[in-house]
Amino acid sequence: MFDKVIGIPMHHQLKEIIKEQVLSGALPPHTQLPSERELCEQYGISRTTVRRAMAELLNDGLIYTTVGKGTFVSTPPIKEEIQPLSGFTEDMARRGIKASSRILGISIENANDDQAKWLLIPRGAEVVAISRLRLADGFPIAIQYNWLPHHLCQGLLTYDLAERSLYSILRNDLQLKLSRADTSIRAALATPQECRLLSITSPAALLVSEQTTYLANGTVIEYVRTYFRGDQYTLFTRFGY
Repeated sequence: MFDKVIGIPMHHQLKEIIKEQVLSGALPPHTQLPSERELCEQYGISRTTVRRAMAELLNDGLIYTTVGKGTFVSTPPIKEEIQPLSGFTEDMARRGIKASSRILGISIENANDDQAKWLLIPRGAEVVAISRLRLADGFPIAIQYNWLPHHLCQGLLTYDLAERSLYSILRNDLQLKLSRADTSIRAALATPQECRLLSITSPAALLVSEQTTYLANGTVIEYVRTYFRGDQYTLFTRFGY
């Protein structure tokens, strides 16, 4: 309960109460928190106090809001080591998390200038374009766009890309030898569409990973751009000397 004598601001006391419940597991991930009005009545505090506490919890990544639905407990942030030749499905499986996808778009199109540059192919050559919403235990965690030269992966669209790992299909079904990849990471603000797909409230930060994947003979097999929720994902790498 609140102690109005000790001199600690009430919004900080409320924050610590909720934080302790989240970290102890008393409030599991994706549990909906009481409304502002309910918290005001429960603790006998003002809406301003509640809003300050919620803002700090949101900034710390312990809660998230969904427009029109309310405020919920976040899942613990996923700390992901950058492993360029490991796909999203494999990355989640290593952590005991079930990965799934929702197909946003899939097509064969003629390469524009950017796609031709990324894939080192002539402008107008056929490209397989895939866009998916990536989920971890059913929770939206990333939006991913893949582009591949069609002549190197003909038949790819016959596979279930909502359920299967793209890299598993390339390696095991199409017998392609993935050799190396170049990866870069940058920060970005989410667009309104990205906020809607990822169930986040604007303004929101994203981590953007861009990767070019090569076959053993040096041919580019894929360019992929992934937009990760900044409040749920930490990317890191390690170096050996």
